[in-house]
Amino acid sequence: MAIKRVGRCKDKPFMKFVKFLGKGSYGSVDLYRHTKQDGSTSFTAAKISSDRRTIEREFRVLSQLKGSPGIVRVFSPTLHEGFDCIADKVYEMPMEYASAGSLSTFIRANKQLTDSTVKDSTRMILQGLVSVHSHGYVHCDLKPDNLLLFPVYDQQTWTYTYQLKIADFGLALKEGEEVSDNWSYHSPFVGTPMYMSPESVRDGTVKKALDLWSLGCVVLEMYTGKRPWSEFRSLYDLEDVLVEDNRVPEIPDTVSCDARQFLDKCFALKPEDRGTASELLLHPFLVGCDKIVLSMEPPAKLEDSCDATKKALKVKTVSSKVPLFKRVSNKPLKLKILPPRPPSSTFVPVH
Repeated sequence: MAIKRVGRCKDKPFMKFVKFLGKGSYGSVDLYRHTKQDGSTSFTAAKISSDRRTIEREFRVLSQLKGSPGIVRVFSPTLHEGFDCIADKVYEMPMEYASAGSLSTFIRANKQLTDSTVKDSTRMILQGLVSVHSHGYVHCDLKPDNLLLFPVYDQQTWTYTYQLKIADFGLALKEGEEVSDNWSYHSPFVGTPMYMSPESVRDGTVKKALDLWSLGCVVLEMYTGKRPWSEFRSLYDLEDVLVEDNRVPEIPDTVSCDARQFLDKCFALKPEDRGTASELLLHPFLVGCDKIVLSMEPPAKLEDSCDATKKALKVKTVSSKVPLFKRVSNKPLKLKILPPRPPSSTFVPVH
């Protein structure tokens, strides 16, 4: 794989380090601001890791998925090789910046999400999973932290819509691929334990169905505002529950009949009984939605929008004819909100 050499510290020509965005399964993500000759600015996120093997694998997966619905985009045709400020070698992968944060941030701000919001979020996640699975891959670490919100301006309605995309493919594998490098009987968790399926904990099986179990955990978290299995403090206890007791996460009585049936499908103990992402998109649970809009106070300047996630999106019910997410033929499903338009945030390649 070709690797482009870049500078050895965070700031580069015309590119200024803004802030640390977060840490993923094997690397960190920084935000950079690019100043153009006309004075305008744009932003990009860069995943940075010293683990060449893992970041190359993620880059390879994202490159194959480029242009697919519901998948975060990489912008560079190659990885960038450079050095951090203490002269350690690192590898950078420039990606689009999710200025609205993650689904995890959204859940923390709103606690229990409405049925309509859950449905529309689930549709978009499934769209991304269809893309992943159709290329023969399994994400292996689907969770709210790895589901990002991207703003899209709708010129026809003068409003913002939001697209939900799957990110962090550091643990992604081909279906059926061996996981012996990471999995062992005494250390069975490859991924985030509370979102893992029983078979992946028990024997390290890599099947597309494990992503559907994780999806069920995400849907349940959107409804309850709590992580699945939050009552367990010990990974050993959680392992016993998943592998020995054949238990599934508890579904609250407050969810609708269709939602319960959808979750029962995701939490089927036999992987083959969960169906496929394409089949789940046609489930009755994902039909119809209520009339709600997401609102957020926009920052005064995009330079300060790096802190936009501090003003988290809020859900409110309104008498509107515009659904939260709308289905458009041959277009990604979108989340509709109403803040004014900020300046451009188009990616500029890192040199």
